Amino acid sequence: MSQNKQIYKNKWIITLVALMIAVFALSACGKKTEEPGPAATDTATGTPAPTTGEPGDVIATYKENGKVTRAEFDSFVNVNKMLDPNLAQYAQDPTVQQNILQQLIVYKIYSDKADATVKAEADKLVEEQIKQFTAYMAEQEGGMDKQLKDNNIELKDIESLMRLTFYTMKYVDSQVTDQQVKEAYDKSLANHELDIATVSHILIGLTDQETKKELRTKEEALKIAKDVVAKLKAGGDFAALAKEFSDDPGSKEKGGTYENANVNQWVPGFKEATMELPLNEVSEPVETTFGYHVMKVSSRGTTPLEEVKDKFKEQLGQQLLSDFYKNELPGLIETNTLPTPTPVPTPAASPAASPAASPAASPAASPEAK
Repeated sequence: MSQNKQIYKNKWIITLVALMIAVFALSACGKKTEEPGPAATDTATGTPAPTTGEPGDVIATYKENGKVTRAEFDSFVNVNKMLDPNLAQYAQDPTVQQNILQQLIVYKIYSDKADATVKAEADKLVEEQIKQFTAYMAEQEGGMDKQLKDNNIELKDIESLMRLTFYTMKYVDSQVTDQQVKEAYDKSLANHELDIATVSHILIGLTDQETKKELRTKEEALKIAKDVVAKLKAGGDFAALAKEFSDDPGSKEKGGTYENANVNQWVPGFKEATMELPLNEVSEPVETTFGYHVMKVSSRGTTPLEEVKDKFKEQLGQQLLSDFYKNELPGLIETNTLPTPTPVPTPAASPAASPAASPAASPAASPEAK
């Protein structure tokens, strides 16, 4: 495992990455840009603007006297490249640069909205995460100094990003109400997204889940499954039989049991059986793509609000940020001197596609014909 992959296991890295607005992945689309785009134009003066400059140069401004300097932008890019090394190959793409700049502006705007109480809570998180970060980096090859030097950043750059992130996160959390969380929870309940069950099963598989080699034919699997059913109905111990016969490595050592698990994670046949079988009765073999399952459902219910409240609050906060990014941010940016992405030309219409050459749509046209 590489050092960069190891870094992702750290709580602070996961937290920061999870809070990023997912614009880079959407814009990169898997292509690598080797050369920078065309020179940008200052939106205020219409004159060409440089793509590089001194650290103190202002590269963008936004309403309410907001500004982004070259040093801030470069630091933000370099820290993100450390968090996601894949970014390095796209860093000169004008579209990616614009998205990173906009993301930075969103962080700055929202962190400025945070009041003293919110910032005090966030500062505690930053202090805790910096300790974790420095302790982890000290264990890496060459120590923390080498890791920072390799990524052309300083510890203060990491701390700066953490503050922007946690100030933003805490402020957004404060804007999500309990009523909004309850409404989101109720909607998920209505869509059966929170259905849970405790179910024990013994899988007689067709293939080895690791090697993908065939274990047995369907006929052989069904015969074994029926034998297991007979043993259980004769008083056999479910946990012992699961350990002996089950081909499910995730449950065989736990009595074949998944406790209070979300049913939507399971393949259709298993899910339906879980929701329909009589409680506390051994089933006949249930067929799925994995093979045959002998099942016993102990309980069914829904995940309590308290267990998922934080998840819904985070999702609503991310939606708030996403809506702001898409709908409000463009109207707030006043100047931007980064390279402008090259517009994708619109294909010329074919003469055959002209209105005169196209028959009118029939009102009776079926959806399949659209």
